[in-house]
Amino acid sequence: MTEGNEFDVIIHPFVTEKTMAAMERENKLEFVVRRDASCHAIKTAIERLFDAKVAKVNTKIGTDGHKRAIVKFAPETKAEDIGTRIGIF
Repeated sequence: MTEGNEFDVIIHPFVTEKTMAAMERENKLEFVVRRDASCHAIKTAIERLFDAKVAKVNTKIGTDGHKRAIVKFAPETKAEDIGTRIGIF
């Protein structure tokens, strides 16, 4: 995976009731990402795309076969603000 083009890393936000609750309680958002994307590439892409500070990135492969990234934002960045900007609400 070549880094540098953040538009290639993030495919789209992943929104469910569970992810909405995590956004409100834990300042997290979930995204479907490229299968070959590393946590570092995901963190860099999120920070550049949304001008936000990321505290931590965890990834998992869902039952549908897609790779999902759970992004925890630093306290100075609100996940609700990012969600509003990308049209989750």
